[in-house]
Amino acid sequence: CPFCTGNPGLHLGYDTELDRFVCWRCGGKGVAFALAGLLRLPYAQVYELIRQYGGKTDVKIKKRNKVALELPSNCVPLLPQHTQYLENRGYDAEWVEKEFGVMSTLIHSTLDAVDYSNRIIIPIQWEGRLVSFDSRDVTEKKKERYKACPSHRENVEHKRIIYGKQEHWTSTGICVEGYTDVWRFGTAAFCTSGIKFTSAQVRVIARTFKRVPVVYDDDPQAVKQADKLIAELKFRGVDAFRVDIVGDPGEMSQEEANYLVKQLM
Repeated sequence: CPFCTGNPGLHLGYDTELDRFVCWRCGGKGVAFALAGLLRLPYAQVYELIRQYGGKTDVKIKKRNKVALELPSNCVPLLPQHTQYLENRGYDAEWVEKEFGVMSTLIHSTLDAVDYSNRIIIPIQWEGRLVSFDSRDVTEKKKERYKACPSHRENVEHKRIIYGKQEHWTSTGICVEGYTDVWRFGTAAFCTSGIKFTSAQVRVIARTFKRVPVVYDDDPQAVKQADKLIAELKFRGVDAFRVDIVGDPGEMSQEEANYLVKQLM
């Protein structure tokens, strides 16, 4: 994404059905605006290029037909290579599988012609039912480390809710960026599925918690988003504050994470 600051990476995607660009770190972009940034051309020139090649300059969001939620094919309990992936990162794979219901996919796994092979499947529960899923590549060879459920299959859009063990939450909830950070911090934590949060998620957090320590990584873009989330929550009467750490919460040792959680709770 040419608009992000901080850690570089493949954060910008193009949705071929909705005809729009979305960055998982800094949000949605209009087609002409995104192409101007990618091509380093003036906006007016890009606008004319879009018209010249038959593209749309005023995008209307298409309605999608909802279909039943399904997990990708060939989902099985954690396999040795998936377990090893988690353990190499310092996670208790057996505990993560038991508490969060994660699964493995085999070398052939698809859903709606999308490849989900060699991934950890992360079920997303809300109010006691499965509403969506995400997935994490364990080979470290694929461009898309995370690959979410097709949006037309979600019972509830995962960016309208928060991820974690809802039944264990108290008045204090530790807000982290992603799923693996939740696994590190345990059942007291929740995440917004990336640092880019939505207004719907802010409302859910404000309804659920009275006190929210926000523990994002030390990347400048993450810090900026953390401060923005804190301001939104404070406006709604939540005692929210940022907890500064070095690096990524998911890369902390389990002992360090346990100690921090004890201090925050």
